[in-house]
Amino acid sequence: MTTILIVDDDQNVRKFVRIYLTEQGYQVLEASDGMDALRVLEQERCDIAVVDVMMPYMDGFALTKEIRRRYEIPVILLTAKNQIEDKEQGYEAGTDDYVVKPFEPKELYFRIQALLRRYEKSSGEPVVKIGGTVINKNSYEVQTAERTFLLPLKEFELLFWLMSHPSQVFTRDQLIEQIWGMDYEGDDRTVDVHIKRLRERFAPLTNDFHIKTVRGVGYALEANA
Repeated sequence: MTTILIVDDDQNVRKFVRIYLTEQGYQVLEASDGMDALRVLEQERCDIAVVDVMMPYMDGFALTKEIRRRYEIPVILLTAKNQIEDKEQGYEAGTDDYVVKPFEPKELYFRIQALLRRYEKSSGEPVVKIGGTVINKNSYEVQTAERTFLLPLKEFELLFWLMSHPSQVFTRDQLIEQIWGMDYEGDDRTVDVHIKRLRERFAPLTNDFHIKTVRGVGYALEANA
């Protein structure tokens, strides 16, 4: 069962979040401040931490830095502040996402789901191979036709995701959520542009795979026999 650590000095917030997430099938652990959270993490295996910014003894920024230093789990920061400086400080501390209070529990639930999927992907096999094409997530290199490429980040992540799930069809919305994140506010045509670039790069070089358009749905990467 997936275990979520909720860290907030407001017991009402902890109770509010715990009740909702428990109803969704998660196991929820609680901590009232940063020091308490570190003690819980030493004793229990947690899959994700939801951390309030303003807490006594150790605030959310400091706790996030410690979690980043010690553990490989995603972190969502909760805050009552909606200023860009606070978000900047949070991302510099290493948070994966940021939710502003007051929030709907369903929004937090969706963000938790998205981050868990993203970490499951990133913790998987770092090297994927189709035919003679090899994509390496550790070095961010793609090797094909005796050539090595360093792709732009989003092109790389999109190709890695598609090669990791050959023949699986993804909608544009699914690809945006997976590659660009839930907060992306651009046009879904971005997916089309990146697919076009990948086709233009690799079609002249290799017949190992092709990216197929599934009309009315989205895209799928097919390995050529």
